[in-house]
Amino acid sequence: MVSLLSEHTGGEIYCVHRLDTATGGAMVYAKNRKYAALLSKAFAENAVDKRYLAIVCGRPDPEGIMEDVLWHDKVRNKSFVVKSQRKGAKKAKLEYRTVAEKELDGRYFTLVEAKLHTGRTHQIRVQFASRGTPLAGDGKYGGSSGYPLMLWCSSLALPNGMSVSCPPPKNEPLWSELI
Repeated sequence: MVSLLSEHTGGEIYCVHRLDTATGGAMVYAKNRKYAALLSKAFAENAVDKRYLAIVCGRPDPEGIMEDVLWHDKVRNKSFVVKSQRKGAKKAKLEYRTVAEKELDGRYFTLVEAKLHTGRTHQIRVQFASRGTPLAGDGKYGGSSGYPLMLWCSSLALPNGMSVSCPPPKNEPLWSELI
């Protein structure tokens, strides 16, 4: 994406944050080092309001706050909820609310909006999975197969008042059923 944007703008482009490979949605890029550094700092300090849409398997509580300690195994590229602090483990917090739910072929799917208070590797995926409601399409964390990963960065609000948003693809399976 950086190459495409650089080619389109005719200048250097800096990626300010990242999404998991299978996650789509809103991204922020900067056109110079100064703003890239400022925006990167805002993300690192959790000063950016990050909202995601996810479709989970099952029916979580209508709304809630999830607070866990997560440890990321870099060798397996998988995160785990751990009971106590250990080397490399970090606190993770998100809040969510149910947007819609639907029964399809005898299975319940719930569309949730999650607001991240921290930005840990696979955070939304592992926190929902640890509570028995993995994301649809998330084979790594126990989600139903037959779908792509149902996780989408829907909006990012920056501390300077700017925001970006991006709706999920309405023509994709499950998104079309719940949006």
